[in-house]
Amino acid sequence: MKKTKIFIACDTRNPKKLKQIIKQSKTNKLKISYKVGLEFFLSPMGRRYVSKLKNKEIFLDLKLNDIPNTCMAAINSLKDLKNITYLTIHINGGLEMMKASKKAAKKINKKLKILGVTVLTSFDNLSIKKIGHTRSIKDLVIKQVNLAKAAKLDGIVCSGHEAKYIKKICKNMEIVTPGIRLEGDKKADQKRTITPKQSIKNGATSIVIGRSLTKGNIKKNINKLILSLN
Repeated sequence: MKKTKIFIACDTRNPKKLKQIIKQSKTNKLKISYKVGLEFFLSPMGRRYVSKLKNKEIFLDLKLNDIPNTCMAAINSLKDLKNITYLTIHINGGLEMMKASKKAAKKINKKLKILGVTVLTSFDNLSIKKIGHTRSIKDLVIKQVNLAKAAKLDGIVCSGHEAKYIKKICKNMEIVTPGIRLEGDKKADQKRTITPKQSIKNGATSIVIGRSLTKGNIKKNINKLILSLN
C-alpha cells in the first residue's frame, strides 16, 4: 500500500493527551504527522510544548485572517518554532495578505509552507448564503484557489468534495483535506465530510483526520484507517 500523508488533528488542550495521541498512532504503514490548532496552541502550556516536539512534522493550524501587516507580524512571532512545517491562513484575507504571509514565512523559515484555507467544512451551501455569499461552495472554492495560486501559496485546504474540481489548478500545490470520517462515524459539527479513500481518489495529497482516530482506542482506529485505504 502506498504510504499516504495523514495529519492527525490533535484537538485537545492537554499535553498528556497529545503525547498519548503521538505515542499510540505510530505505524510503519502510514506517514503520520500532527496538526495542532488554536485549542492546544493557545492553552497555557501549548506553545512551549509545540516547541519541544522534535523530529515531528507539525502542521500549525492557526487560520490567520487579518490585514497584511498584522499577518506578517504574527508569522514573525513564530520564528523561534523551527519545527513548524505547515501554517494556515484564510484566503478570504485577500491577495496582498497572502503574498505578505508567504514572504514572512520564507523569511523566518525556508521550509515553512503556507496553506490557504477555502470554505470551512462546517459550511454547506445553505449556511454559506446566510453570511452573504451568492456563489455555490464549489464555485467559491475554485475562485479562492485561483487567487491562492496567484499569491504562490504552497497549498490549499478544502474538503475532499472540492478536491476533484481544483486538482488541475493545483498541479504544483498540495491539497490538504479536512472533514475526514471513517465509514459509519458521526459527522458531528461538520457538513461536508468524506471518507479517506474517496478524498484521496478525488485528488487530495494529504488528509486531516481527528475524531475518527482520537476518540476511543487510537491503535484500533489507526488499523481501521489502514484497512479503509486498501
